[in-house]
Amino acid sequence: MLDLYKNIISNPVFFPKQLSAGESLIAEYNCPLKNKMQEAWSEHNYIVYVIEGRKIWHTTNRSYNLTKGSCVFVRKGACIVEQFFDTPFCVVLFFLPDEFIFDVLKSKSTPIPRAEKKYEPVIPVNKNEALESFFHSMRFYFGSSPQPDQSLIELKFREVVLTIADNHQNAELLSYFGSLLHQPQSILLRKIMEDNFHYNLKLEEFAKLTNRSLSAFKRDFQKEFNVTPGKWLLEKRLQHANHLLSNAGKTVSEAAFESGFENVSHFSRSFRNYFGMPPASVKQQVSL
Repeated sequence: MLDLYKNIISNPVFFPKQLSAGESLIAEYNCPLKNKMQEAWSEHNYIVYVIEGRKIWHTTNRSYNLTKGSCVFVRKGACIVEQFFDTPFCVVLFFLPDEFIFDVLKSKSTPIPRAEKKYEPVIPVNKNEALESFFHSMRFYFGSSPQPDQSLIELKFREVVLTIADNHQNAELLSYFGSLLHQPQSILLRKIMEDNFHYNLKLEEFAKLTNRSLSAFKRDFQKEFNVTPGKWLLEKRLQHANHLLSNAGKTVSEAAFESGFENVSHFSRSFRNYFGMPPASVKQQVSL
């Protein structure tokens, strides 16, 4: 699975247009993915602003068709990105760690209200004139020499968060920001696992998403779910795959891919051990 954040920050030769302050990162990204359908994840939230072209971000419940001028906030975690090779694609990405968002919102003179709800992995961002101007101004800094001072880059990151938060038309995103500030870590752990179990993420990557070391993640997971993360993930993935085969018309290979299994043979063996029949039998029963 492609680590978007690490892929950009560790390859400045391939992604020369990038600016960072701490773990926050701005990058202009126009390198195509390897496959038409690519699983991708990020340990940090990120804002996508499309300059040119088209890609589709697929999540569990919805698909988001992003074209020129689209702007969305993608919560940290995984998704499937579909690309189209017939047109160039260029975006500006802003990677924003939870801790940075916390710090900026706590300094806001108008407090963010407490909120309790389920949020989609991708949240549309309303682009008012202030935000449009901000995005276009940031492209100037990519070509400046020498690069801007780190304190200026950090101010620009703070500016984008506050500009979005000051626009009341971004009600859903404001509500999500409120949940970051107020929800207990145990609830956030459960939400991250429920949102991302069907992607092929390793335990170390789940630990990063929950802002924990691997040992702390395993300990807190056992306390929250009363089962090991490995066993929980396998059962959730198999149940999800069974749903895809029985109710969504997916093929065995599609169900394996969309449930987080590395290959079809591993999936088929695990499915047979858990349900007592091969996944192909489920497809045959549905077809009758």
